[in-house]
Order: sequence, then C-alpha cells, then structure tokens
Amino acid sequence: MSGSEQLLRRIDKLTEIGIALSSEKDTSHLLEMILIGAKDLTNADGGTLYSVQEDNTVKMEILRTDSLNFAMGGSTGKPIPFDPIPLYDADGKPNTHMVVTHAVLNDCTVNIHDAYDAEGFDFSGTKAFDASTGYRSTSFLTVPLKNHEGDIIGVLQLLNAQNEHSGQIIAFDSTAQHLAESLASQAAIALTNRRLIDDLKTLLESLIQLVATAIDEKSPYTGGHCKRVPELTMMLADAAHAAKEGPFKDFSMSEDDRYELSIAAWLHDCGKITTPEYVVDKATKLETIYDRIETVDTRFEILKRDAEIAMLKQGIAAMERGEQLDMNSLQQDIQTQLRELDEELDFLHLSNTGGEFMAEADQQRVREIAKRQWHHNGEAVPLLSENEVYNLCIAKGTLTPEEREVINNHIVATIKMLEALPFPKHLRNVPEFAGGHHEKMDGSGYPRGLTREQMSVQARIMAIADIFEALTARDRPYKEGKKLSEALRILSFMKKDRHIDPDLFDLFMRERVFDRYARTYLDKAQLDEVDVSQYLQ
Repeated sequence: MSGSEQLLRRIDKLTEIGIALSSEKDTSHLLEMILIGAKDLTNADGGTLYSVQEDNTVKMEILRTDSLNFAMGGSTGKPIPFDPIPLYDADGKPNTHMVVTHAVLNDCTVNIHDAYDAEGFDFSGTKAFDASTGYRSTSFLTVPLKNHEGDIIGVLQLLNAQNEHSGQIIAFDSTAQHLAESLASQAAIALTNRRLIDDLKTLLESLIQLVATAIDEKSPYTGGHCKRVPELTMMLADAAHAAKEGPFKDFSMSEDDRYELSIAAWLHDCGKITTPEYVVDKATKLETIYDRIETVDTRFEILKRDAEIAMLKQGIAAMERGEQLDMNSLQQDIQTQLRELDEELDFLHLSNTGGEFMAEADQQRVREIAKRQWHHNGEAVPLLSENEVYNLCIAKGTLTPEEREVINNHIVATIKMLEALPFPKHLRNVPEFAGGHHEKMDGSGYPRGLTREQMSVQARIMAIADIFEALTARDRPYKEGKKLSEALRILSFMKKDRHIDPDLFDLFMRERVFDRYARTYLDKAQLDEVDVSQYLQ
C-alpha cells in the first residue's frame, strides 16, 4: 500500500470515528471511543484520556495498554487508583514538569520521541511503572482537547507508536500528530455537546422535580404524591415491558421511552400549582381559611346561655309574683334543652368531617337544625347560614360541586401548561401521557372524555398509578390511607365499571406490582393479606 493510500485510509478512519463520536449518547462510552479511536488512528500501543477538573487538576478517565493487556476506567469497571495531577503546586506555580499539565497550561501539543531522553519533564512515575512491569515507555504524543470557547477540557495522551509492518516502537510522525490533533478537535466538540446535553437534561429534571416538590409542599395533605406516582408508574410500565405473552407481549420501551414516561409522571399534576390552597387543604366541609365549625360551636354556647338565662328570668318572675317554684322541674327542663343542643352539635361535628356517603335523612336533619334561631346583634337569625347548610349536606367527601370543579380543573391547567412547552421530539408525548390520568376507559372521565382506544398504554398506566397512590396515601385531609386489600378491592370495582384498564389491572395483580410498591411506601399497618387469585378469575 502506497503512502498516499495509507493516508487516505487514515483520513477515512478519522471521518468514521468523527461520525461515531457525534452519535454516542453516553459520556463514559464517548471517552472510551475517543481514546480507542486515537490509538487505532495513530497505531499506538497505549494511551490515556484525561479530563480537566474545576479544581485545577487533571484526572485520568480511561487508560489502555494493549501489549500488557492493561485497561482501567470506562467499560472495564475497574477504577483508576491514581490521584488527579494538579495544574499548580502548593505555592501557586504552574506545574510544567508533567507532560500532561504542560500541554494544558501552554495549550500545546507535546511530541516526545523517547521519554528516557526527554529533558525538562518528570517521567519518574513512567519509569517506575516500566520497572514494575518490564514495559518500555518510549514515544509520547500529548494533545489538549479544546472546546468551542477555547477552554481546554481534556488531554489525549498516546504511547508508543508502532510501525504498521514490523510492530517496532517508533516516534509519532507529523502525519500521526496532525491526525491526532484533528481527532482531538472533533472529540472536544463531541464531548462538549454531550456534556451540554447532559447538563440541560439535569437542569430539566431538576426544574421538573422542583415544580413537583413545590406542589407537594403547597399542601401538607398531598405531600409526596408527585414523587410516589412516578415510582409506581415506572413499576407498572416495566412489568408491561417485560411481559412475554398476553395483551402486552408487543409492548416495549426504549430508554428514551422510559425517560419520556418518567418525565410525564413527574409532571402529571403540575396544574395543581394553580389550585387554591383552601380547596386542596379542605379537611372538613366547613373549612375555608379556618374551620367554621368553631363559629357554630360559639352559636351553640350562646343558645345554651340564652336557655339558662331564660330559666333564671322565669324563676325570678315567679318569685316576684310570690309563686311557689318547682326547681326540680325547671332543672330537668333546662338539662333536656342543653342535652338536645349538645346532641345536635355533636351531629354537626360528625357531619362536618365528611365521608364516603351521607344519607338524605342526615342531610334533612342538618336543615332542621339550621332553622333554630339565635340572636346576633339583637336580631334573630337562623342558626346556620345557607352556605353552611350547603356545605354540611355534601353527600361525599368535603368538597362542594363547585370546589370539586376547581380541583378537576388542575388537569386542564396541566394539559395547557404542558402543551405550551416546546418539548423535543423524544418528549413530545409528555402532554398526552400526563394529561390522561383522570380519563376512564368508558369515556366518562375528564377533561376530554377519552375512551380506552383513544388513550396510550402509558396514559392508562398513569391512571392506575394515580388512583392507587391516592387510595393508599396516609396524608389526605378527608381520609386515612386504606389497607392494601381495600385499595385493591376498590380498583377491582373500577375495573368492572370500565373506569381503569382491565388488562393493566390484571398485570398489576399478577406481577404483584402493588406489593413491591406497598413494601416501600405504605405503613406496616396497611400491609394486610391479599388473595391475588380472586381478582384474576
């Protein structure tokens, strides 16, 4: 092969390496590709790739010597035990005695034909390594990696160039140096781009988790929800991905798919940032800024005081008329009145707590109690206002229909917020995944009334995760966290009513996804026995 043919082959190899570097997504693999590519391009026996650290040191990242079968860092899994090399000594003077730091400090390529004859550099470590291994370190080519801003971000150091035909150790010639410098330039760009992408990814994830944390911190009653739903979502998604048969045998997720779903799960309730705290935190039916049952308590105290005053006035009037008083009868009457008021107040307290269902008869009793009169600023007014009656007669939970609409609007806000973001291609499904967790398989959900066929598997997964987390959560204002068996029983009813995906529910049960989640996130008191077979019949 002629010299020109060899050069063309090496240039083609350089182009091939450059293309490969531009497509690599993993930083560790990228570093390894840079070193291996440079060794191949220059026919070097060994080499080291260094990174320049923020603390002004140079750290070994990848280390290879083929003839010794010596490899550390990168895919080997073997950590490099050598300490980073400082760019400056303790007095702040530049450390130019080491070849690698000299290349960084002077922004130059250093080409040494024979380390044992080189002057001005400290090769004591190299010579000690040679003495312990029997190796002979001869030629060195050290090239800095400079990014687009002119900052040196790493150093490529190649060891012992070899003659392509005889294998004899030779110096790195000018062609090898130019090729190494060209590769170093491409490598610096690829590495900078990869780090920039990784930094942006980290920033995006941090911002997303910041929003989720802010939502959880906004209310003590939903703390942790935005963190737990992603965990359960990915557990169920991984179970679907692993299925070898059944409805999900063809369902698979790449790493990008998993990342997209994880981001959607973290953002599924981002619209709650617009929901007023007084609605989110409404622990009782009468709660607004404070629990208005306290005001009702005061009115009852006034009623009881008025009853006692009326009795005393009645006694005084009888005495003034010279009549004989039956004090026992008066005492019994007042005690009956006070007992009746206490019973009514206890009933209102019970009604105020909310629950799964409030009977019509109980609602009617609230309306009857409301008709009592008490004196406010000298005027007789109903014991309970219309708004208080309306709230106390809430049939389920603690929210009025209007307040529930405010809560439900969070998903509309979520979709609007997410659809307004310029998600990159690999995250384009985030709004659909996150915005569908309140939809139902029969089309009766909200906000869009989607049916099962109109929803992605990922959105259906998130719906189950959101419901199960809410059922078992111990931090809600209107209920305690349900036991495992009770939460699964409710989910099974929702499956029968076509509110959740039946195939995903069966997978949730069959692969015991619920159990793995429960043992990490539920209280021990919630972990009762579950007979999976009864749900899979």
